[in-house]
Amino acid sequence: MTGPLQLLNTAEELHKLPRAAAGRRAVVMTMGALHEGHATLVRTAREEVGPDGQVVVTVFVNPLQFGAGEDLDRYPRTLDADLLVCEGAGADAVFAPAVDEVYPGGDPQVRISAGPMGERLEGATRPGHFDGMLTVVAKLLHLTRPDLALFGQKDAQQLALIRRMVTDLNFPVEVVGVPTVREDDGLALSSRNRYLGPAERRTALALSRALFAGRDRLAAQAALRARAEAAPASDERATALARLGEIRASADAHAVSAANGGLPDAVRAAARHVLEEAGRHEPPLALDYLALVDPQDFTDVGPDFTGQAVLAVAAKVGTTRLIDNIPLEFGAHA
Repeated sequence: MTGPLQLLNTAEELHKLPRAAAGRRAVVMTMGALHEGHATLVRTAREEVGPDGQVVVTVFVNPLQFGAGEDLDRYPRTLDADLLVCEGAGADAVFAPAVDEVYPGGDPQVRISAGPMGERLEGATRPGHFDGMLTVVAKLLHLTRPDLALFGQKDAQQLALIRRMVTDLNFPVEVVGVPTVREDDGLALSSRNRYLGPAERRTALALSRALFAGRDRLAAQAALRARAEAAPASDERATALARLGEIRASADAHAVSAANGGLPDAVRAAARHVLEEAGRHEPPLALDYLALVDPQDFTDVGPDFTGQAVLAVAAKVGTTRLIDNIPLEFGAHA
């Protein structure tokens, strides 16, 4: 669908919004203060549903997601600018309700529980955060009635929990994850980046650099194993290794090839080294957590893990808390 962007403030207005005659409806849920990362979500939604589909963006600062001492009142509200972003990215409508429109009876007494996965990492740091997030996502899915919903992979644990809720509770919606959008210096786009002063921003770059250091360690060791596997299993092994430039003439190539154990720990160590250095910057980076987890349940992966994993980090720089992550692949196809 195309046409002027519609601003909707009530559930009644949303329910009266005509659906696309032939296409699907996609929803992009935000808390406003939109940036290029959000615009990418909206553009991806438009690509997914095509010109005959419909894209609805929700703008709602959900109080249930904020704990004691968190920045609910400080969180930026920039609706006029958000509408311009949505229009430029191809949205058809923006649903921007007030708090009493979403929670007409006050704080809901019945909420979605995030379960054990919601108590790890972000959930351990921010108790109840994921319960509040899933509750509002469930309500907004009911209100917007989309065929697909798009969420950024930057909030990897949130994305995993939403997928789990949709599966466990039989929501008739397809969940689409969209890769993290980064600024030119590598910092993941976030509405909270605007709180960083120049010195704080320089320190904050350690989050993405740590993740990239872990990724590079994985790639380097995977390449070493691949070269070792290619070395002959005969008396020519030592010569072949020397020819590769490895000062390991006495090493057993097949032992190196089989040495997958410990690689997750090496990835963690490479990332942690960068973060520890940033802890000595001015201002310093205060690490909350660094974790290498299975995206299915966000438990730590073991030394012999194979498959997809998420390397995730959270830290404070000054008073601003930031998160970031990258996906990694362990095993034969890494």
